[in-house]
Amino acid sequence: MMTGMVIKTLPVGEYDRHVTILTKERGKITAFAKGARRPNSRLVAATNPFSFGEFKLYVGKNSYTVLDASISNYFEELRNDFIAAYYGMYFLELTDYYTRENNDEVKMLKLLYQTMRALCLPSLSNELIRYIFEMKSLVINGEFPGIPQWEGLLESTAYSIQYIMDSSIEKLYTFTVNEQVLAQLKDISHFYMNRLIDRKLKSLQVLEEML
Repeated sequence: MMTGMVIKTLPVGEYDRHVTILTKERGKITAFAKGARRPNSRLVAATNPFSFGEFKLYVGKNSYTVLDASISNYFEELRNDFIAAYYGMYFLELTDYYTRENNDEVKMLKLLYQTMRALCLPSLSNELIRYIFEMKSLVINGEFPGIPQWEGLLESTAYSIQYIMDSSIEKLYTFTVNEQVLAQLKDISHFYMNRLIDRKLKSLQVLEEML
């Protein structure tokens, strides 16, 4: 059994799926889920994006096969919030970009799980969640340049960035900011992401067209 979250799924043939799962034990893995697109399959929901839980896998010579799954959180709230769901798809794609097979990806899995929980809370701004997720992803992967020495940077903005850098993942989504700070976090996050991510993610393009 491996604990993880489905971050990508692709149809194969008429009834099957290839799923990419970010796991605690082996980082990112790709597995074959036979019959997962059949309406009566026990894997039909378990192999959807966002599904988090335990996956029973057969480890073959060159690939994994999903035999069964026990899902503890489907993040069903996202089905009723179209915009939040697209934010979630962007976070899945950014996670897919950064993670690797047989790598220690426990921090990214924790970040992804806590971020999805945050998206389900109406009290938190999706936009703020995005900038926190982007910056913390860079921190975890050793690419965050730190607080920029920009003219006009508000003290509250600098404090927020320092908190994102230093906070445990479990306590990451426990603050809000005013519009001025949010605007500066947006500028900084966009600047860093455009500089450090070598391609435009498709889900982000769709999200920005929607907003």
